[in-house]
Amino acid sequence: MDKRYQVFVSSTFADLKDERAKVTQALMEIDCIPAGMEIFPAIDQEQFEFIKKIIDDCDYYLLIIGGRYGSLSENGISYTEKEYDYAVEIGIKVIAFLHGDPGTIPLNKSEVNEDTRAKLTAFRNKVATNRLVKFWINAEELPGLVAMNLPKTIKTYPAIGWVRANTVGDPSIYQEMNELRKENSILKELLNSKAEKETILQEELAGLDDLITLNGNNRTYGGRNYGYRNTSWSVSITWGKVFALIAPRLLECPNDSEAKKIISEQIYLAEHPKTSGTVILDDQDFQTIKIHLKSMGLVSPQVTKTANGGAALFWFLTSLGEETLIKLRSVKKLNTNAEQNTVDE
Repeated sequence: MDKRYQVFVSSTFADLKDERAKVTQALMEIDCIPAGMEIFPAIDQEQFEFIKKIIDDCDYYLLIIGGRYGSLSENGISYTEKEYDYAVEIGIKVIAFLHGDPGTIPLNKSEVNEDTRAKLTAFRNKVATNRLVKFWINAEELPGLVAMNLPKTIKTYPAIGWVRANTVGDPSIYQEMNELRKENSILKELLNSKAEKETILQEELAGLDDLITLNGNNRTYGGRNYGYRNTSWSVSITWGKVFALIAPRLLECPNDSEAKKIISEQIYLAEHPKTSGTVILDDQDFQTIKIHLKSMGLVSPQVTKTANGGAALFWFLTSLGEETLIKLRSVKKLNTNAEQNTVDE
């Protein structure tokens, strides 16, 4: 009887989208049924109860660990670790792929908080204890690891699996298949609704070629007799140029106040090369830039603990933001053929 096995793919979401996609494709190519929570990238306790039901229906549990620990539940444990603990608790066979060199993972895909870094290390150690794990460095390695290790696991630890309803006569199997179809239908509706809303939002957003007018003040000191002087300024600039000016500095992951200073200076200097004093961008314009770049998927402002134990808002470039920065600021090769023709003439 031809069986197919359902595999739950567990990982943090935003930093491992490419890795999840490659693993999912590899599972389908070896006739497995991938299951995961792509429709719940921001998970809460209520959604986790639904996830447990999905894990209950799976034959194997595949875990990918990169540089992030993930969103924390109410008890301070990430939902990824809770998924893992639940899979172990109900006895599902676990296949774990751990990043082999976490120190090389880009900062925007790593934990910058000391506490969550420690929790990630402890989680890695727990997974690797008394269990054979495989290590990966880049996403391209994962399909091969899946194709090599999952069939061995299936052969060594055979699970119940799924079969086509027309190949069996047990009414309970028809009922189980029908329940699974219902769940899949609900998931598809949720996914389609989410995708439709995101598409509408993106179509309404101003693009990189659209203009925005930004305002601010330049405060200068004229000496003891003249005191401080505030000069208003206004700049009309495209969103693409705004991002191209400030994005290189965002690679340093500045906090919110540092980001405002960077944006104020870079926007002002774009139109006023010579200046002195303190440049301050209008706060409402700054907030608009922050929210719009986040809506475009280019930056990800996140509240993170600081070294002194407090908390602050830090700016991080997303994967899309880094790709856009490279397109906007990288130097293109000159047309050597055109140069040669000019020399020949």
